[in-house]
Amino acid sequence: MTATSTTGSGRTPRRRGVALLACGALAAGALAAAGVGVLQPETARASSHREAPLISGQPQFDTTDVYAFVSPDHPDSTTLVANWLPFQEPAGGPNFFPFATDARYDVHIDSDGDARDDLLYRFTFSDHRKNENTFLYNTGPVESLDDPDLNFTQTYDIELQRLKDGKVASRHRLAEDVPVAPSNVGKASMPDYQKLRDQAVRKVPGGLKAFAGQADDPFFLDLRVFDLLYGGDLSEVGDDTLKGYNVNTIALQVPSSYLRESEKQPVIGVYATTERKNAHGGWTRVSRLGMPLVNEVVNPVKDKDTFNASSPENDGDFLKNVTEPELPKLIEGIYKIKAPAEPRNDLVSVFLTGVEGLNQQPNGKPSEMLRLNTSIKPVAEPKRLGVLDGDNAGFPNGRRLTDDVLDIALQTVEGELVGAENDLGDAVDANDKEFGRTFPYVALPTAGSDVKAAEASTKADATGLTGGVSSLTSSWDDNTVMLVSAASGAVCVLLAGFARAMWSRTRRQPGRRSWLG
Repeated sequence: MTATSTTGSGRTPRRRGVALLACGALAAGALAAAGVGVLQPETARASSHREAPLISGQPQFDTTDVYAFVSPDHPDSTTLVANWLPFQEPAGGPNFFPFATDARYDVHIDSDGDARDDLLYRFTFSDHRKNENTFLYNTGPVESLDDPDLNFTQTYDIELQRLKDGKVASRHRLAEDVPVAPSNVGKASMPDYQKLRDQAVRKVPGGLKAFAGQADDPFFLDLRVFDLLYGGDLSEVGDDTLKGYNVNTIALQVPSSYLRESEKQPVIGVYATTERKNAHGGWTRVSRLGMPLVNEVVNPVKDKDTFNASSPENDGDFLKNVTEPELPKLIEGIYKIKAPAEPRNDLVSVFLTGVEGLNQQPNGKPSEMLRLNTSIKPVAEPKRLGVLDGDNAGFPNGRRLTDDVLDIALQTVEGELVGAENDLGDAVDANDKEFGRTFPYVALPTAGSDVKAAEASTKADATGLTGGVSSLTSSWDDNTVMLVSAASGAVCVLLAGFARAMWSRTRRQPGRRSWLG
């Protein structure tokens, strides 16, 4: 199998009703995989936000998402972004959201494909408080990171470890006492937060850049499936569940030549972990994340905590979860969309080995991590469906902030790569905030003083949800019936006879080919 590119203007937007329902099945599948009912909204979350029983109670250590991409404004470098501490309510004072000081936040690089670390960038944090006699995070307007009114601050150190055969060969202290961007308390406390963000971006010897601080959660998707499948009548679809929430971000920009094995072998593997100091003074790995949604949806609950504590070299233990995935069977049981035949070797190439001719490391050992071909240059206008839409600079070749990984993963799990072309998705196609054009690229965090805008009542309009009734029903056969009441401002869908008509397919652009030949 080889990677191919796509010509034409790209795929048409996914706004179809069945696509939305099938996305509901995705989230429901995540819940079922965790052994819980679909009416328990706080049990499972997106990507790896609270995805396993143990880590859900340790949010400071919970790795939510990992991104790796060739830097758009410095294509000779690679940007690594990892996020922690999900679902930060911006007004959640008085302590807000610091990094843990009893944690080691690690970003791992596998340069040669043996599923063992070659490089490890370790971030450790320290707390500083100017005045212990007040409960305030800041005692006045904060105009700089060293402002005396910023009562609580954090700093971090960066250590680079070089490893050989799984053992540390050398350690290098790259930076010490680097300031962390504070939580965005509000406009009165931090009238120019962009200035504080800019001050927190630091150059590191060797041509690196580093950032640590709060950011808008860049993952975007709809998870309102928990409320009786989008309100019972699809009236709640198309809303970004993570809109308005922040995360803690660590970002590092590194010359690509430092990370890859050679110019002839430019593919790297990337994942992030968190270790927590235990009662005996030792360190225990409690969180791990590379590819999005794997521990959330692919692994059953019995494997989730084990996966978080494991290393990629042991991922053969979880192979069956990929080759015989539960999610397509759940969707088939609920919506009668036939699950692709097993074993799912197409998913092995996406999640465990990389795709031949695109981002597969020669003689690589199957293991779960992001794989990025650092020789593929960034594009001026990224396509949200990445490689599925002919944009080889996007997911699953690494992961950019703009990549719509939920739609990509859902379409792939449902057989896009083995001939079952589909357009499944959740109608959330972009982040609610625009990403930056320069490092660290993540959007500014929502402030505690920001008021969340009320949702427009037209959200439930049939045209807005499905792209128009006529265009929707024209692609269905007589086994599917859709009843629309535009006057009520809501959509009611009656699905009878779940057959191949459940696929909602767009007309393909001329010249479109699969990225697996």
